[in-house]
Amino acid sequence: MAMNFENVYFVNGTAYAGKSTLVKALADRYDGIACEENFQDSLLADLSSTEFPNLTYTRDLQNWSEFIRRTPDEYEAWINGCIRECTILELRILDELSKEGKKVFVDTNIPPEVLSEITDKEHVLIMLADPDISINRFFDRPDKEKQFLYQLLMQEENPDKALDNFRECLKRINSKENYNK
Repeated sequence: MAMNFENVYFVNGTAYAGKSTLVKALADRYDGIACEENFQDSLLADLSSTEFPNLTYTRDLQNWSEFIRRTPDEYEAWINGCIRECTILELRILDELSKEGKKVFVDTNIPPEVLSEITDKEHVLIMLADPDISINRFFDRPDKEKQFLYQLLMQEENPDKALDNFRECLKRINSKENYNK
């Protein structure tokens, strides 16, 4: 995996740290390309569910209640699977974009150990927010995906229990251990 993205700058870290905002600002400032959160979703429609089971999980989902009712173990396994699968797709996309000659700024979850293999450390920024913010303010943002999930949780038979379970899922992936890593 010996790639060296000389004109690509990776911004990784936790939710609510400002990654998306920074990526957009840097691309504007340097007339670059902004690869915003979930930019690999442009490939989603053509993905095989056997090759990318985690990324296609929501695409092929028949009942969104299944998504919000998962246990913290199931949610964490799905998130980790998405990170692995997104890494593959993002590297494919970035390999092409890096050839355009412009600076590319990427909001990514590519693991730091992978980033250390493919680029110089001067091209990686890790931004961290307090883990509690990612949990307690998850639904504060107006983005449609988070509000869609919130509405699903509120439609459950016991909305408080559903919300507590979802927050436990968020606590798992936004743990102090993951923050320290």
